Amino acid sequence: MAAVTIAAVEKWFGSTHVIRGVDIDIANGEFCVLVGPSGCGKSTLLRMIAGLEEISAGEIAIGGTVVNRVRPKERDIATVFQNYALYPHMTVRDNMSFALMLAKQSKSEITKRVAKAADILGLEPYLDRYPRQLSGGQRQRVAMGRAIVRDPQVFLFDEPLSNLDAKLRVQMRTEIKELHQRLATTSIYVTHDQIEAMTMADKIVVMRDGVVEQIGDPLSLYDHPVNTFVAGFIGSPTMNMIPGLARVKGNGAIVEFAGGVSLPAPIGARAADGQAVLYGVRPEHCRLTDRTGLPADIVVVEPTGADTQLYCRFNGQELTSLARDRVSCRPGDRVGLDPDPSRAHLFDAASGRSLAA
Repeated sequence: MAAVTIAAVEKWFGSTHVIRGVDIDIANGEFCVLVGPSGCGKSTLLRMIAGLEEISAGEIAIGGTVVNRVRPKERDIATVFQNYALYPHMTVRDNMSFALMLAKQSKSEITKRVAKAADILGLEPYLDRYPRQLSGGQRQRVAMGRAIVRDPQVFLFDEPLSNLDAKLRVQMRTEIKELHQRLATTSIYVTHDQIEAMTMADKIVVMRDGVVEQIGDPLSLYDHPVNTFVAGFIGSPTMNMIPGLARVKGNGAIVEFAGGVSLPAPIGARAADGQAVLYGVRPEHCRLTDRTGLPADIVVVEPTGADTQLYCRFNGQELTSLARDRVSCRPGDRVGLDPDPSRAHLFDAASGRSLAA
């Protein structure tokens, strides 16, 4: 195990600046998830840690050793790729042992390590099969087993679940998290799926256009987003953002919306009188009422069994409410959407930054 330090790292591809001064500290044994939309630079950053891309500026250290000039095979890391990268002509056993054979480990040591990894991942019945004889989930386990047998300082995961179906993704998500808890090896995981990030990470790094927008544990990012990008990216369904004007009256404040409707300002928010703002409220914090709150017309009702999602329209803008109980509303009904001011957020409309005090 080893800590990973990324300090002022930059990356250019020709004239294209893809990583812009990234600083991240990943503690020994931590599970860190790099998350963001496609093209934000997260996979490029992972490849720089692995040594598969050169670092244009800055430093990356693994276990206190700067690895900018260290070859990939000498960094003591193991990578699990999106496409499994298994050798089709080799059995599961041979796929898992191949790197150890190249490292000239003894046969007894190879046998011991492969057996241990197979036991951890439930692969004992498949050791003599070929990749083509395995399901997608089993192939992904083999890819993880190949990484485990190397006993590296750091595991790197590059969107390993993106080729799996929805049910198997959930199962493998749990298995990877359980594996990390068992091995306690420093892990860096790249995904564009914020649900994976929220459920698996000790630390989340939210990236956009090569820049780190926010770093923190999952619930800190969920409860205290620093800007509208993080607020909209973390959480599902996504946060409602309603444009309005802040009005300060004595010691209190309200937010005025088009049509003469107003709400109390979120608790703890600070804005100047007349400032253009975005009132942010998550669907699960938007209570359904008969009269109070924002008057909205229901457009679509989606019952899922455990809860009901209501897609509504207020001032021509679509808003979402998530009801934990079953409701009798129908499309076309007029309802009130009443946000919880203790769970709501206020953002500056121009910069998108949070206006939390």
